[in-house]
Amino acid sequence: MTHPSLEYVLVGCVAAAVTFLLTPIVRRLAIRWGALALPRDRDVHAVATPRMGGVALFAGFALALFVAGRLPTLSDAFRTGPEMPWVVVAGALICFIGVLDDKYELDSLTKLAGQVLATGLMVTQGGVQLGAIYLPWGDNGTVVLGRDLAIPVTILLTVLTINAINFIDGLDGLAAGVTAIAAGAFFVFSYHLTQTGSLPAAAPSTLLAAALAGTCLGFLPHNFWPARIFMGDSGSMLVGLMLSAAATTATTTADPQVFTRALGSLPLMLPLLIPIAVLALPFVDLLLAVFRRVRKGRSPFAPDKQHLHHRLLEIGHSHRRAVLLLYFWSALLAFAGVGISFSTGQWLIVTTLCVLAAFGLLMSLIPTLRARAKKSRAARKAPTPDRVPVA
Repeated sequence: MTHPSLEYVLVGCVAAAVTFLLTPIVRRLAIRWGALALPRDRDVHAVATPRMGGVALFAGFALALFVAGRLPTLSDAFRTGPEMPWVVVAGALICFIGVLDDKYELDSLTKLAGQVLATGLMVTQGGVQLGAIYLPWGDNGTVVLGRDLAIPVTILLTVLTINAINFIDGLDGLAAGVTAIAAGAFFVFSYHLTQTGSLPAAAPSTLLAAALAGTCLGFLPHNFWPARIFMGDSGSMLVGLMLSAAATTATTTADPQVFTRALGSLPLMLPLLIPIAVLALPFVDLLLAVFRRVRKGRSPFAPDKQHLHHRLLEIGHSHRRAVLLLYFWSALLAFAGVGISFSTGQWLIVTTLCVLAAFGLLMSLIPTLRARAKKSRAARKAPTPDRVPVA
């Protein structure tokens, strides 16, 4: 009998291989169709770059699920969880809307309506719903939302996730890398639950995370700086939708009793905190952007050049180093939350997290520190009134 882990590896490899091989073909089609990202004031690329990378991403993701449905163990995920065909249909719909935006640049309200339509299809027909949330208070620590509340709450959270991923898609390889990290963290979280018996071996959340991680990794070689193709809105909205589907199913099915009892009531909150930790970077960027724009009397969807990645470039980081730093922070937050949830040495993990965070903060501030040091040296060498030479 094939071990489930090998089937997950196969699914991830299929997703990566198909996406990698199809991306050059999609790139040529985007150039021929004129779906190009022309340089603008708020952009960091200097030449026209083809978009529509989401088409290759969708093909890799869909084919990976098709293969999973024919594997001995993972085929059970199609019978024990959400309706996978409807999840794929919702992904196809939001990818199609993104393709139209990549070509014609739709207005923000039209895109938002498309996001709600695709998400509503996944939630109502696909059954991807946040039915319950574990909290450290109440009679049994569980808040049951009920279908009437679960549907709008899940749609709202999914649309927020889609736009959070879309907002950080401003540097070459950033959105694909952050999504791969987030999906990898969700995969570790869900797969551990399958090993404890809290989830079936073929858990839908684990399958979705494995396929999404492979898809993004297959796209990344074409998208990392200097990018030969952008994922565009067809890709960023698609991966945001699928990441939300994996997070929702993982959060709903997690059993807090499998976690250790260290750190007080934290284990009860972990099924809710882990998705927040995994998506912390894009959500922080989203909230800051909305607050910044509303405060200035602008639309929350109005573009600007003050995202986190823009700020890293402004203080002196190179394009590649800025992306790697954001990878670091995403991985630190995501895998720290997963590690705390299952390890018996939580305090050791927290201490390690603090050390790594201090290191990341130092690396992030190096250009600023260098500029201040250079300014200080220049000030010391500059002649003062007391040292001005007399002729």
